[in-house]
Amino acid sequence: MRKFFLLLTALVFTFQARVHADEGMWLLSLIGQVNMDEMTEMGLQLTAEQIYSINQASLKDAVGALDRGSCTAELVSPDGLLLTNHHCGYGEIQNHSSLEHDFLKDGFWAMTRDEELPNEGKTITFLVRMEEVSDRIVPELNEDMGMQERSSKVRSLTETITTEATEGNEYEATVRSMFNGNRYFLFITQTYRDVRLVGAPPESIGKFGHDTDNWMWPRHTGDFSMFRVYTAPDGSPADYSPENIPMKSKHHLPISTKGYEMGDFAMVMGYPGGTSRYMTSWEVQESLEIDHPIRIQVRGIKLELMMEDMQASEKVRIQYASKHSRSSNYWKNSIGMSKALKKLKVTEKKQQEEADFTQWIDQDTERQALYGNALGDIQTAVEGRKEMMIAFSYLVEAYYQGIETVGFGRNLRELEMALADPEPDQEMIDAITTALKEGAEGFYKDYNAPTDKKVMTAMVALLMDELGDEYLPSSILEAKTKYKGDAVKYVDNYFKKSFLTDQARYDAFMDNPSLKVLKKDPGYQAVVAFQKLFEVRGKMAQFEEPYSRGSRLYLKGRVEMYPNKDFYSDANSTMRMNYGVVGDYYPRDAVLYTHYTTLEGVMEKEDPNNFEFVVSERLKEFYESKDYGPYGENGTLNVCFTTNNDITGGNSGSPVMNANGELIGIAFDGNWEAMSGDVAFETELQKCINVDIRYVLFVIDKYAGAGHLVNEMTLVD
Repeated sequence: MRKFFLLLTALVFTFQARVHADEGMWLLSLIGQVNMDEMTEMGLQLTAEQIYSINQASLKDAVGALDRGSCTAELVSPDGLLLTNHHCGYGEIQNHSSLEHDFLKDGFWAMTRDEELPNEGKTITFLVRMEEVSDRIVPELNEDMGMQERSSKVRSLTETITTEATEGNEYEATVRSMFNGNRYFLFITQTYRDVRLVGAPPESIGKFGHDTDNWMWPRHTGDFSMFRVYTAPDGSPADYSPENIPMKSKHHLPISTKGYEMGDFAMVMGYPGGTSRYMTSWEVQESLEIDHPIRIQVRGIKLELMMEDMQASEKVRIQYASKHSRSSNYWKNSIGMSKALKKLKVTEKKQQEEADFTQWIDQDTERQALYGNALGDIQTAVEGRKEMMIAFSYLVEAYYQGIETVGFGRNLRELEMALADPEPDQEMIDAITTALKEGAEGFYKDYNAPTDKKVMTAMVALLMDELGDEYLPSSILEAKTKYKGDAVKYVDNYFKKSFLTDQARYDAFMDNPSLKVLKKDPGYQAVVAFQKLFEVRGKMAQFEEPYSRGSRLYLKGRVEMYPNKDFYSDANSTMRMNYGVVGDYYPRDAVLYTHYTTLEGVMEKEDPNNFEFVVSERLKEFYESKDYGPYGENGTLNVCFTTNNDITGGNSGSPVMNANGELIGIAFDGNWEAMSGDVAFETELQKCINVDIRYVLFVIDKYAGAGHLVNEMTLVD
């Protein structure tokens, strides 16, 4: 297997490469040096230049980051047509839904381009180029610098680099820290701001299985939706306008209808959000003892209360569909990750890595001088911040995210400052209130006061039970003192008196804003009390320097310790590529999960009395007739399949490509047995769950009757 050497200045360490086929989130600019030999041996038919090029169209030009990295999407036509996951477009589908037009339940398909729906704030960002700039930054740093001095120096240098990179063009530039601050890369990107909803299957297909099947295999979910990118008439990015035209794609992915076999090469490109593969044992325990239990506890309560109202009212179901989905996704993720971290003994494995690292350090006095305190710094920081981290987690989950009006009301701080000015500027106040009223439309459209009241009551009671007075916001202390710990009475008064809980009262206040009324409003008082979160975070700042220094030196030392190993940087919403093969797995003794599922499995799971497993009559008709068109084979229609690619959040919607760079599926999930993957990749169990592109095409063409969209695409047999 190949090796490579990357020559940097004295303070930039050398990386040599050796990689498993399934693990690794690789930076595209390095694949020619790091990965091409192995990928070619595995069957890849492309060159490095065809994957990533700054001189000609390549695969990177067809893959973009939705909403700055929340998901990934890929271009599949010359006219800017995008494919991504259903759950990546769920917010837009929900936002356009109403009792009259329930696109969540019924699906949506634009039969002409005039019917494609604009989405305020929806963006897609494409990578123009990237390059390593470590040699411009690392030599200017040294280990005698404190964190503030180091950060200030890095910030100054990156500002110079990004200014140079964007001079004379309309691109964006950012320098991202990699390998825990040991290396730096420049990313030049271009963001398009007019992204319109084109199509989405009904939830009975796009979310089939809902929470029960989430993170599970076997899976039978048609998790996809479609958008289109629009530009100004000259092809440049532009805000929404009726005059805009479909984007002329620099490159779009051809689509394979041939399918796949066991062992076939599979490549994924996308924007993975965040991993912590170099986390220490103390950090793993922090997740197990604080992060996950609190998220599971708080969200479990919120989700149950929301679902009660959603099942009782069609209006509330539509209003809270996206909120519930966002919250439940990482609620179940935390449950699965906790179980996997414990079952796979990840803490013990990390402790062994730390013991090996300590032994390696002790063999050399220079290593002791440079790396000797790295692990101790991390341990001191994690153990020292424990109590504050508990409070911080509860305040985020139960206060900021648990009380809808608190998060929404933070927008009023600017109005307070304007009203408090000794010489108020009425023109400015009018501009602020106008903007606040306009911005409130979206909030109140999806707000149900009785639901928020139920959730808030539970959250106030929970905070009083779990946190000491020193960590409680003043508004919750009021519930504990003035209302003698009676959360119901406190919340009743809150909803009776706060204009934040009712759109009519909110608009009336904005028509005649008063500083006195604002400050006396219990809702706004709760917003101001949110300052407690920042106080807690400020107290934790004392541990940031040792933690940052220890993390940076620990990884730097580990790279030096293993000169024959390839290291990849943790995911951070920058474009990455990974590769593996199509395959099955054994989740437990005597159980084999095949590498694909079919429409037959959808019918086996059907339960008309459970909204998670409803199957539409139309889909059942196709199943009975086996009328799958060119997308099925021998009376069978594949739905999903598994590969051993390395993905995480943000990769949702990523293209899964074969050896020729043709689209064979869309990645949308990981598997339950290896939920520890963000911290420790499990080579025997880790799977990437993908929706089969042939099922996507069948739903678009046969089920929805939107064959005009398929006609835009380039299909390859």
